[in-house]
Amino acid sequence: MNSNIIKTIRNKYFLATLAFVLLLLLNDRNSLFDQYEYSKNLKEVKEKHRYYQQEITKVRNQQKELFGSAKNLEKFAREKYLMKRDNEDIFVMVEE
Repeated sequence: MNSNIIKTIRNKYFLATLAFVLLLLLNDRNSLFDQYEYSKNLKEVKEKHRYYQQEITKVRNQQKELFGSAKNLEKFAREKYLMKRDNEDIFVMVEE
């Protein structure tokens, strides 16, 4: 039995096939190492995608709340852009 295994391992076709498989696994642009890097990058991209989807949902909810009523829109304009009515004065307090 050992002699059969040794003959198989010494066979030139077996050695050529083994060398070809190793070459493909290690040197090809789709090698095992590259596949590991690709899967790691894919996980990172999926995490970023999930994060941005959550952020989009938050922004859409804020947008619905903001444009849902004129009162909320006026509050936003006054706070963010310091807008005022014609007959009022605004004093901005800046902390130093």
